[in-house]
Amino acid sequence: MPGKYSNLSSVFRGSLVALVTPMTQSGEIDYQALTSLIDWHIESGTHGLVVMGTTGESSLVSQDELVATVAATVEYVSGKIPVIAGCGSASTQHVLDLLGELNNVDVDGYLCVTPYYVKPSQEGLITHYQQVAEAADKPVLLYNVPGRTACDLSNESVVVLSQHPNIVGIKDATGDIDRVKELKKSLPEDFVLLSGDDATALDFMKAGGHGVISVTANIAPKAMSLWCEMMLKKADKRQAEEIFEQLMPLHEKLFIEGNPIPIKWAMHYISKIEDGIRLPLSQPSESSKGILIEMLKLTESVRNLE
Repeated sequence: MPGKYSNLSSVFRGSLVALVTPMTQSGEIDYQALTSLIDWHIESGTHGLVVMGTTGESSLVSQDELVATVAATVEYVSGKIPVIAGCGSASTQHVLDLLGELNNVDVDGYLCVTPYYVKPSQEGLITHYQQVAEAADKPVLLYNVPGRTACDLSNESVVVLSQHPNIVGIKDATGDIDRVKELKKSLPEDFVLLSGDDATALDFMKAGGHGVISVTANIAPKAMSLWCEMMLKKADKRQAEEIFEQLMPLHEKLFIEGNPIPIKWAMHYISKIEDGIRLPLSQPSESSKGILIEMLKLTESVRNLE
């Protein structure tokens, strides 16, 4: 791999935002709002952008839209912070076709969710990721989120895949800290471990993780980057825990309906984006809106940390 990736835990670490894709009320991608969000994240100390992942509605946009959004992000960021592109699909061939286009965009890495709905075997998953890694011209992060995909990448399979030179880490959204502890014992020391579950991300980092790919970071970027930085430096752990505890209402209530419904509406409510979203996703119920408004009031101080 290029020298740029000689210490990946220092590149893919801290608070990486699972960036929402801003859309107009008619459902078109809002590139002006996208650049405003990028500016906000850079100013807030966010450690990386994950574009067109699950939270970015990657499965609901066309391939052309996905590639265009990633390209626009990379161009605007201009190397200021890492950009990781989502490239997952239920179909291996679809991922390979997508990489054929994304490889022309100078991203820093790829995040590839396990194939959803089709329920492959562990052997099938290993072969899938090996082919993806061979096709990708930048480092690949595995992504295991069985609660959404009905597919669980076993620890044993992760260990096998960690031997591939272009598979450099995993986003683990199981929320199972014991599982992460066991995984860490068997992985290369430089294999990147990122939480995909905001509510357990602090414990994940205590167990040896390098950071979190966060939904909460969309709306509280400064607070998320602060506590993650404290944990990475192994200093001010008590303050990190205090900030994390103040963020807990966000970690919990942003998932009262299917992600990204609550986070997109909450960001619209604070005037960061319009309320556009792609079907079959829709606006949250009135009761959910009420809960989200109360959550935003409760977390106003931590969301506005300087």
